[in-house]
Amino acid sequence: MKNNLITAVLMTLVTTVLFGLLFPLLITGLAQILFPNRANGQLLTRNGVVVGSRLIGQSFSSRGYFHSRPSAAGTGYDAGNSSGSNLGPTNQALIARVRGDADRLQAENPTAAIPMDLVTTSGSGLDPHISPQAAEFQVPRIAKERGLSEDVVREAINQHTENRQFGFMGEPRVNVLELNLTLDEISPKPWLAEVLSYFTIGIIKNPQRHRSLRHVALFPQG
Repeated sequence: MKNNLITAVLMTLVTTVLFGLLFPLLITGLAQILFPNRANGQLLTRNGVVVGSRLIGQSFSSRGYFHSRPSAAGTGYDAGNSSGSNLGPTNQALIARVRGDADRLQAENPTAAIPMDLVTTSGSGLDPHISPQAAEFQVPRIAKERGLSEDVVREAINQHTENRQFGFMGEPRVNVLELNLTLDEISPKPWLAEVLSYFTIGIIKNPQRHRSLRHVALFPQG
């Protein structure tokens, strides 16, 4: 009896150290060496600052950015509260939400059919992708807000369109955060474009006043 107890205790200690400590450390170390980007959550940075992960979606409300699909995770894309809405197709709250989103989207692009993923949530509420059709639907708004041609915006979409995995799994998709970061690289941010447009119009209308402002910094230091 005593020998059995000692054996059981020793086996518990050995397996705890082996599988609860050494094995996880080995796997973590190999992941950091072989796949450091994936092991650390595929974080995206801009000017040395982490702006998000390509695995977790974000909400974008500015008209100059591509918008993600709706999210039922917390208040929207809450990584600590991942879930769908769990509302049935006859639920009045769901019907009202979808109808409101559809009306808003139809007003934005009256001549185009609304892609399904722009009015439906994903099961996790954290989907970082939209369909190429959902991206195409938003092209006129993006081009207008950023002062770009629609062809330039479509080229950005094509650069970030991922095909089916292994050629047959899933559907083509576009990562919204990566696409929006590319937009900021090829054109000013929407609010900056608006400010520059305001100053340009002011210069044209009142060049004398512009001369008096030529030494005023747009973004004060400190």
